[in-house]
Amino acid sequence: MTLSAGLRRLAGRLLPRSAVAGDASPRTPGVSPVGRGRARRAVGAVLAVGLVYAVLVGPDRLGELTPGAFLRIPLEGLLVAALLLALPARPRRVVVAVVGPLLGLLAIVKLADLGFRTALDRPFDLVLDWLLLDDAFGFVRDSAGRAGAVGAAVGAVVLIGVLLLVTTVALRRVAALLVHHERAATRAVAALTVAWVVCAVAGVRIVPGVPVADTGVTALVGAHAEQVDARLRDRERFTAQIAADPFQDVPGDQLLTGLRGKDVVLAFVESYGRDAIEDPELAPQVNAVLDGGTERLRAAGYEARSGFLTSPTFGGGSWLAHDTLLSGLWTDNEQRHRSLLASDRLTLNGAFRRAGWQTVGVLPAATQPWPEQGFFSYDRYYDAEAMGYRGPKFSYAPMPDQYTLSFFQRTVRADADRPIMAEIPLISSHSPWTAVPRMIGWDQVGDGSVYRGQAAEDGGDAEDTGRARAGYRQAIAYSLETLVSYLRTYGDDDLVLVFLGDHQPAPVVTGEGASRDVPITIVARDPAVLDRVSGWGWQPGLRPGPDAPVWPMDTFRDRFLTTFGPSTPPIAAPR
Repeated sequence: MTLSAGLRRLAGRLLPRSAVAGDASPRTPGVSPVGRGRARRAVGAVLAVGLVYAVLVGPDRLGELTPGAFLRIPLEGLLVAALLLALPARPRRVVVAVVGPLLGLLAIVKLADLGFRTALDRPFDLVLDWLLLDDAFGFVRDSAGRAGAVGAAVGAVVLIGVLLLVTTVALRRVAALLVHHERAATRAVAALTVAWVVCAVAGVRIVPGVPVADTGVTALVGAHAEQVDARLRDRERFTAQIAADPFQDVPGDQLLTGLRGKDVVLAFVESYGRDAIEDPELAPQVNAVLDGGTERLRAAGYEARSGFLTSPTFGGGSWLAHDTLLSGLWTDNEQRHRSLLASDRLTLNGAFRRAGWQTVGVLPAATQPWPEQGFFSYDRYYDAEAMGYRGPKFSYAPMPDQYTLSFFQRTVRADADRPIMAEIPLISSHSPWTAVPRMIGWDQVGDGSVYRGQAAEDGGDAEDTGRARAGYRQAIAYSLETLVSYLRTYGDDDLVLVFLGDHQPAPVVTGEGASRDVPITIVARDPAVLDRVSGWGWQPGLRPGPDAPVWPMDTFRDRFLTTFGPSTPPIAAPR
């Protein structure tokens, strides 16, 4: 039996024949006793009305999913009910055939909004977020295996089909109910319409923030329509921004003159957000690492300055933060990401390469071919396979951060014949934070097989908020401790480290309404490097305080190139 046939059979058993066929005539008495038939019809009617009502008034934010959210009168429901009552049978069936699937689509959009707000603190983008399906499949595959990813994909498709079918069947049942009890239904719709008008004028709210006179569906459709229009208009605007680059034609000998002879490491710490150092539950462990690291590095001759950047993304989409920081352009969606990669915009990596550095990308999370690597101007590029790790995974991360930095040191930096600029995303702090590595001696890291004894330790269920926060706190502390230890072990006068978060963790850690700020720090032993950034106003140490400066992330590239460029403004080469 096919899925659709099975669902039709189920609907036929649960609902009267009139509901499935769209006929308002009473059901002919069958084999079942009269009382049992009436009870079944009553249950079917209640379920149908309840489903349609829930789709219309159900919230698209997890925090609003309370009983009080359903104490509303949906205007759109009244309009549909009035239309069904006013139309004769044939047009009524057409309305049901059109509006029923639309209700299913409404439910799908609300569920998508709810999921995206929970994970990324933003609604679903009807134009662009379809492009994320491949990334979502890859994330589930890397976290739960290919079978789990395929199962999730099949489940999502089945859920969509079920919603479209069930909402249509439910609306047919509601239509039959309205017509069968036409006089009572007309009075009820009229009374509810009057109540809606009174509540709208008076601003009645049984629950704070939840108006009884509801127009939520109209507002939702309007918001997504505006979103679609904005996305369609944004392409040309962003293309113009890409072309407006004051550093595009600056010769290499006028770029980054204040860092000549230095190895520069740019490390993104996954999900390292402002909450990690300010949330009362998260901050003590993380700040102990930062404050202790400040003292240990100072004793070794290092100084640091720290501030905040505002990320274009939240809870995920690390590549958007990388794009934004390196290109100097606000890249907050997939359309901008793809437009940027198709351009010749000068990235921070490209500026170092033009100025004579050997540019290196060490990307432990890159487990699939990545043709876009050329845009970032890497002379050498290492993905997960090229890094030769022989140990186990830790949650999502294919390898621990300590292994990543150990690989970089022995493979890239130890035998470099000219200054290195390396971009290194550290991923041990990637969700779901269910298994966090421990620091070991750098001389023990080897090919990573030493970690096999650690991977069995699992932090628990990532869906549990308490466990997720505890796992996140431990993972961030580990990643930061790895950086501090690397500097103390392998640092010298010619090493400059810039490390920052790419985005805040998901709302399961931060709660709703968190900022999009991430910490950023520059560390060096050469005082001339920090003298250059004295005008930034950043605060001493590895931990920025609450009043540290906050810059939009897209301003960093230009400020960095200006600060470490010639004392006089660079002159672009003639075209």
